[in-house]
Amino acid sequence: MPHVILKMVEGRTEEQKKALSDALTLAVTTALGCGEDLVSVAIEDVKDEEWMAKVYVPDIQRQPDRIYRMPGYGPED
Repeated sequence: MPHVILKMVEGRTEEQKKALSDALTLAVTTALGCGEDLVSVAIEDVKDEEWMAKVYVPDIQRQPDRIYRMPGYGPED
């Protein structure tokens, strides 16, 4: 039962979030071979000025063993 939590900078519309949720659900069901009824998707909006402190440092920088794709930016950018 996959549960996807997506954090992103705020500013997307509800329609964009729904389209993204549908695309993530399709990707998960395709990659894992499970039914879409088993997939849940949550989207958390984060203020741009809070991104580094609330997402990058705690979720990416401090947990590199959980990251399967590193971003092309860092705290010095």
